[in-house]
Amino acid sequence: MGQKTRIHLWVFLLVGLFGGETYLAPPPEDTSLEPHAPSIRWKSQIALRSDVIKTPSLISRLKNLFTGTPQQIFIRPSALIKDDRGNLWITDPGDHCIVKINQQAGEITHLRPPKPLQLSSPIALTRGLQQQIYITDSATGQIVVLDSRSQTFRLLNDTLRLARPTGIAYLRKNNQLWVVETGKHRIAVLNPHGRIIRYIGQRGDAPGEFNFPTFIHIDENGIVYVVDSMNFRIQLFHSSGEWMSMFGSIGDATGYFARPKGIATDSYGHIYVVDALFNAIQLFNRKGDFLFYFGEPGRDAGQFWLPLGLFIDADNSIYVADSYNGRIQIFEFVQGGNHE
Repeated sequence: MGQKTRIHLWVFLLVGLFGGETYLAPPPEDTSLEPHAPSIRWKSQIALRSDVIKTPSLISRLKNLFTGTPQQIFIRPSALIKDDRGNLWITDPGDHCIVKINQQAGEITHLRPPKPLQLSSPIALTRGLQQQIYITDSATGQIVVLDSRSQTFRLLNDTLRLARPTGIAYLRKNNQLWVVETGKHRIAVLNPHGRIIRYIGQRGDAPGEFNFPTFIHIDENGIVYVVDSMNFRIQLFHSSGEWMSMFGSIGDATGYFARPKGIATDSYGHIYVVDALFNAIQLFNRKGDFLFYFGEPGRDAGQFWLPLGLFIDADNSIYVADSYNGRIQIFEFVQGGNHE
């Protein structure tokens, strides 16, 4: 659905697994949607305290007056989820914390565990039972549990050490945690106590094998989507762990991948994949056919700078962790024609 946009090889090689701060690649060239086709509409962003707190405190106003700069909420947001009460929970490895945001109440809370527990590099998070939030710490190899009610932290299993854990998802059907173990090129399946049930995959490019996988998503039907980043594809698994299918390959045109990261699905079954190098989000149908994309490099509304995770709520609002722009951008899906 679009003409190819070239990616310089030296740019491609110099950007690391989680992207680089300097080197950017252009997104696929823009395409015109057919009449009545689905589209994405930009809604808002969360970057400054004033985006959430409409009536700042006296201390905040004095700080802005003396510093002359607005107060940033994030340093480098990585991934996020939204709970049933409308709270956003965002990992910020740049600030070594979890940020809780309640826009309706105008509340921002930066949460850090007490020592000796720490969040060295929180990457992704997922909700489990009893309002528990599970967080991967890529630097320590641990899974940290945050009780969203008491806002207290603990280790899931103090003997568990994973090799660079990144993406994490909760499989409600089987009461399991699926954790992407990037350093071992596999998925670790855990029980609620953090004990290993089994591993899925090994390094390679055959079906069911991985090459530096990163993010993971499990939809309402229990289908597991794994971003096999350096194989430049998405792999799908049954909740049993059985391999289903895959789509995607390396390329510099729409429908291909350069550095795939976050993944999610909406209520229509569309699959959204963040591409950090393209600075765009691509949409696919259930069969893996490319539909369209949105986003381009930049700092304005609807533009990105090395985006990472995303989350889609029940209303099909799309939350994107625009990492190096230090913000969360919010979009909405506008349904059009049938693309199944």
